[in-house]
Amino acid sequence: MRTFLAAAALAVLGSTAAQAEGINGIFQTQANDQGDVGMVQFAKCGDKYCGKLIKSFHKDGKEFASASHGRNIVANMVDNGGGSFSGGTIWDPGADKTYKSKMTLSGKTLNVSGCIAVFCKTQTWTKVQ
Repeated sequence: MRTFLAAAALAVLGSTAAQAEGINGIFQTQANDQGDVGMVQFAKCGDKYCGKLIKSFHKDGKEFASASHGRNIVANMVDNGGGSFSGGTIWDPGADKTYKSKMTLSGKTLNVSGCIAVFCKTQTWTKVQ
């Protein structure tokens, strides 16, 4: 019985650590209307999480330079646990607008929502590194 409880406790602790580590890394954005994608690198920013645009690619796969590289696309996300993040913002470089945002991480899939009032648009990003 003790062995079972110890194994269960380790499984719970391991999954919590995996979730916390899971947001750190590089995610590929969903393609925009032109078919371009970006690579966003997530890391801790103080006690919250931020995502910085580090690379951009045309739909043909060729990398291109962008004035937005190095800028935070996602800022001030609070880790609520269980793969849920909220309280942050997301910046749309194409429209140069910032929206309230929330995110849900499940494995290598990150659902990112940008919201105005109660209306939200969600994209699915994929962890690549």
